[in-house]
Amino acid sequence: MTFKLDWIMEEDREVMLKEFLKERSISKSALTDIKFKGGRITVNDTEQNVRYMVKRGDRVSVAFPVEKPSEGLLPEEIPLKIIYEDDYLLIVEKPFGMNTIPSREHPAGSLANALVGYYVKKGIAATTHIVTRLDKDTSGIVLIAKHRHVHHLLSEQQKARLVKRNYTALAEGTFVHKSGTINAPIGRCDDSIIEREVRADGQTAVTHYKVLSQLSDFAAVELSLETGRTHQIRVHLSYIGHPLMGDDLYGGSRTKIARQALHCSKLAFIHPITGRELECSISLPEDMKRLFT
Repeated sequence: MTFKLDWIMEEDREVMLKEFLKERSISKSALTDIKFKGGRITVNDTEQNVRYMVKRGDRVSVAFPVEKPSEGLLPEEIPLKIIYEDDYLLIVEKPFGMNTIPSREHPAGSLANALVGYYVKKGIAATTHIVTRLDKDTSGIVLIAKHRHVHHLLSEQQKARLVKRNYTALAEGTFVHKSGTINAPIGRCDDSIIEREVRADGQTAVTHYKVLSQLSDFAAVELSLETGRTHQIRVHLSYIGHPLMGDDLYGGSRTKIARQALHCSKLAFIHPITGRELECSISLPEDMKRLFT
């Protein structure tokens, strides 16, 4: 199915078609793809080049090239827990233990593999455009675009900090302060390609937290991020003396849970096509819930 967008020029002015499309966030690379890979731009149902002058009342239509699945990405019939879906995007719940994208060591079993399998089954012409990724052992909400241009629009929202994610974590110890902000730069450890740490020469990293409930030896904490550094929540909570339960990479104990107790529980953003605000939330997975009993 061809992905197509339409607009009516409502302003009393004339503007070059190229500028009109730029104002609607059609990128240069998208225009190149449209020109050379089978797309089409029309004004009032007549194909035009980008130097055409658009005027009030004109109907501009952009048909994007049909996407092809990524080569080498194995489609797999892995069940998806779909929270929301329309013609433009998907919101799913990723279980812990699943990679978001495949790696050289694990080429199968990822969320991306599951998406390709789902698209094949449903006859959706799309490759994988995962907007919000999660670590393998972090569970929760993942936002996925069904088209490259939708991914571009959502990435622009991310840059403007308009894609809001909240996490729920189970962190060890007793919190003295029930809310706060951790502003500490994060960089890669000198002796590891995986592990991160707070260090003076790291990248700016800001995490906001609020204690939801305090139990005898751990707390349920809600967190939101101003920045998106690798392992940010895990590093920051360990830095203030409250490592995630199960997160042995950053000092947490695996006695009660065998993975970092971190779950993306809320997502809010503006739908890039309809302009409507979308918000969803999900409950904790069973392995985190049972720690309260």
